[in-house]
Amino acid sequence: MKLYNLSASQAAPCIVVKFNTCTIMLDCCLDFRSVANFLPSFIGNRPTFLQNASRQEVKDEHGNSNFSCEIKEIFGRAFVDSNPEFNPPEVDLINLSTIDVILISNFLSITALPFITEYTKFKGQVFATEPTKEFGRLLMEELVEFCNKVPKDRHASQWRVSRNKNKHRRLPNTLQRCWEQRLSSWRQIYTADDLYNSLKKVKDIAYAEKLTVYGALNVTAYSSGYTIGGCNWTIKSDFEKIVYMSGTSKISSHPQTLEEKPLENADLMIFTGLTEVPAHDPLRLINDFTNTIIKTAKQGGNTLVPCLPCGIVFDLLETLINVCDAIDCRDFTIYFVSPSAKGSLAFSQIYAEWLHQEKQNKAYLPEQPFNHEELRIGGKLRIFPSVRDGMSNNFKQPCVVFAGHPSLRFGDAIHFMDLWSKSSQNSIIFVDSSFSHIDALAPYQPINAKTYHFPIDSRLDHKDATLIINKLNPKRLVVPQQYVCPPPNAPHRADLKLNTNVRAQPLDMNTAMKVDLKRSFEKVHLTPKLAGSVVPQQYSSGVLISPISAYLDTNDNKHTFLPCNRRRKIEAGGNQRKRKIVDDITHRPLCVGKISVDLLLSELRLDPLFNDAKLDDSKKSIVMANAVIEEKDNETFVTYKSMEDRVRQRMTDILLRSLKAN
Repeated sequence: MKLYNLSASQAAPCIVVKFNTCTIMLDCCLDFRSVANFLPSFIGNRPTFLQNASRQEVKDEHGNSNFSCEIKEIFGRAFVDSNPEFNPPEVDLINLSTIDVILISNFLSITALPFITEYTKFKGQVFATEPTKEFGRLLMEELVEFCNKVPKDRHASQWRVSRNKNKHRRLPNTLQRCWEQRLSSWRQIYTADDLYNSLKKVKDIAYAEKLTVYGALNVTAYSSGYTIGGCNWTIKSDFEKIVYMSGTSKISSHPQTLEEKPLENADLMIFTGLTEVPAHDPLRLINDFTNTIIKTAKQGGNTLVPCLPCGIVFDLLETLINVCDAIDCRDFTIYFVSPSAKGSLAFSQIYAEWLHQEKQNKAYLPEQPFNHEELRIGGKLRIFPSVRDGMSNNFKQPCVVFAGHPSLRFGDAIHFMDLWSKSSQNSIIFVDSSFSHIDALAPYQPINAKTYHFPIDSRLDHKDATLIINKLNPKRLVVPQQYVCPPPNAPHRADLKLNTNVRAQPLDMNTAMKVDLKRSFEKVHLTPKLAGSVVPQQYSSGVLISPISAYLDTNDNKHTFLPCNRRRKIEAGGNQRKRKIVDDITHRPLCVGKISVDLLLSELRLDPLFNDAKLDDSKKSIVMANAVIEEKDNETFVTYKSMEDRVRQRMTDILLRSLKAN
């Protein structure tokens, strides 16, 4: 068995498994962190924060300027003035045309799918739950619209050319790190057509639904507790079991709870998707989030929350609404600004069977699982595709605006950053753990608004992951390299690494690894006719054996024993003169039993062909001029030195007589 780690970063898993004649890709995440190196994309008039941008002079060893027009500097930080580029999974480590199926764990893990299905020779299948597919579609649609709505005048490319190996040494320090992030693999976002063609290849599945991969493996999804429709996967052959855990949560929020039982006692567990902020309690951060918003509103300020259109935003909206109702706070209006906002909130109500049991019960009353629909009807929650779709009409302040993107490089959040970042009454709250809030704010400096970083991540931390892995008791464990040692900035923190009972094998990025998981057995079917010819005989107490001779037929990875027929002519009955031909099923005799060495030796010496038989020094082998008989591991081996058929036939007769005599 072999594993390939194609992940663009620790936070964007993509692993390929080769096992039992099948090749399976586990997730295909897009790494968004590369966009932090680009200037924000805006619509309309030039934002005030870009007035501070100046051209960065980049000179070669001869003092000549190089690609200076492509790089701008804001308060000592260099940025590329071009359309943002993203970091997809590595595609050169393996031939993607050999991949049979892609398994998607949650809506964040599908973001690189168009790069795989539309830009390579991939011909396989894609499996995902329906909510994962639909929320992933909304997330990618928003991304494509953000990037394509405000294209830059030109595409900067000279700054990344690496013909001269030392060229990047002359770049500003903040851009030199790009070469450490697989810069050559960065790509601009896919088109809308590529997105929709890619989603056509996705097959919707349900929890606990068994799916067959070309007859060789069965794959099944079980709730991971992280997102609506999020899942962990089991991959089973007839005798082996592989478990893939990615993005798992034990915190009871809106998704269906984690299902652990089917994941137990795996031959191999591949574990990814740990929280990126293990030192932060997500429940406490949600309370801090709501308290900060209420405090800002009471002081007459506005709050901007850069976020994705699905996922944690459902919990934040619901918690904020519940807190406001409890303290009777009517001081502010909530705005949700995103091209996917309306669809995302609608899907959260529709997929009631994928939600936590408490929310499922509401749907059966019948009530809405989430309370944001009532607020929308009452005007407390207002939804707009963008700031230019009627939002300015009757816009009320103070307010809270949920808008994309968390990176602050594209989307409507840029408009509100330009509008509110200079006032100390306003607040900017970052809740996404996948982005650095310092990098996100860098192009907007100086900022007078209060900024808060509440990285809410409900995935397992190292301690909880260790407990669950030990409980599930896998025989082998493979994890990313970063999980087996403390972070470099805190080498003394032994609690920030996995401490499992089974030794974790690290799998570094852009590498391949062999796993000692060998197949010892295969399941074989017998045809009814062949099965009817088998007559078991008792060998010892409780043990029945039977000889069987058959042809092995393999089709779609399913193995079948077919009978070995021997044609026999029989006389026709009555007045018929012609003879009938029938097929008899024959089985080669099975020789089982323990042979007495002394009895066998005496039988051999009576035969003229073997009268020179004698025991060797080990007393376990009989040596003759024509053959050697050895006993190893309760088995008898005969090695012939003569090619004559009569030697083989006489030896067979003597061995059978010795067995019958016993």
